[in-house]
Parts: sequence; structure tokens; C-alpha cells
Amino acid sequence: MMLLTFAMTIGAYLIGSISSAILICRMLGLPDPRTTGSHNPGATNVLRISNKTTAATVLLLDVFKGTFPVWGGYFLGIEPIFLGFVAVAACLGHMYPIFFQFKGGKAVATAFGVLLPIGIDLGILLLLTWIIIAKSTRYSSLAAIVTVSFAPLYVWLLKPTYVYPVIMLSILIIFRHKENIIRLVKGTEPKLNRN
Repeated sequence: MMLLTFAMTIGAYLIGSISSAILICRMLGLPDPRTTGSHNPGATNVLRISNKTTAATVLLLDVFKGTFPVWGGYFLGIEPIFLGFVAVAACLGHMYPIFFQFKGGKAVATAFGVLLPIGIDLGILLLLTWIIIAKSTRYSSLAAIVTVSFAPLYVWLLKPTYVYPVIMLSILIIFRHKENIIRLVKGTEPKLNRN
């Protein structure tokens, strides 16, 4: 089981390292999202430099690369705490991709993807939380921070077995948003467009 967990963790990191934002921008002849806008290779920044369809494609692919290895590990019988390692590895791959000089994104969509196998009800709660905060404040980063902060509570209410792995994941995502937190405090964080 330990060998399987190790293999799944490495696989999850490699899958997470496939940056859909960078690859899709290259395919469409768009600027590298690491050098444009917020310099973050994620769906929100792709929306800033492109359009909703391109951003939605990036979003779905980033969610999928989180869901795929965790769901695979779940069906292979990996224990919840070790599934947490697989989930964190997928997000670390997105944040520090080996294929792109370790310059990645914030892994919000990938984190959503790794949490989806816990249950559709959790996915709905996370999505509603993000939408409510994003719509009311127009800050994508704040919506992400609040959503991942509530994730352990939601999981505790729905499937407490997974609380500790989700706490690990939440801390990782919040840490990755440290620069956004500083800008939010200073009032310099860019807002989402109303369009």
C-alpha cells in the first residue's frame, strides 16, 4: 500500500505540473500568463488576457487534474490520510510545475478538483461560497481564501474522516495566497471585471 501511495503521489504531482493555462495560451497565440496580468497561470488571469471560453477551458482542465489522481487513489483503496498526500501533491504540481521551471499558479481550481471526490454536496458548498464572496466583493483571491478556510468545516460536517487532509490542503492554499493577502490589506488587489 505504501508503494502504491508513493506512486500515486508522484503521479499526482506530475499531472498537476501540466499547466493548462500556459499550454492553452501557447496554442492560441496568447501572452504567457506568467508574464501578463497578475502573472498567475490560472483561469482568473487567463480571463483577464483572453475571454470566458478560454478561461473556462483552463478552469475545467485544472479541476480535472486534481480530481483524476484523487479519485483514482480512492478506487484503489488508499486510506484517507494518504489520499491527502495525493491531493497535496497534485496542488504542489500546479504551484511548482516541474515542466515549467517550477513557476505555477495558486491551485484553487485544482484544490476544488481534489475535494470533489469527497462528494458533490461538498463541491456545491465550496462553489456557492466562492460565488457569494466573489460576487459581493469582486475579489477572486478573497473568494478563494474564504472558501478554502471553510472547506475543513464543511468536510467535518459531511465526511469527518477527511478533515485532516483537507486542513493540510487549506493551509497550503492560504500560504500560496500570502501576496494576495498583503495586497488585500493594502487595498491594491485587482478586482474581477463586472462583465
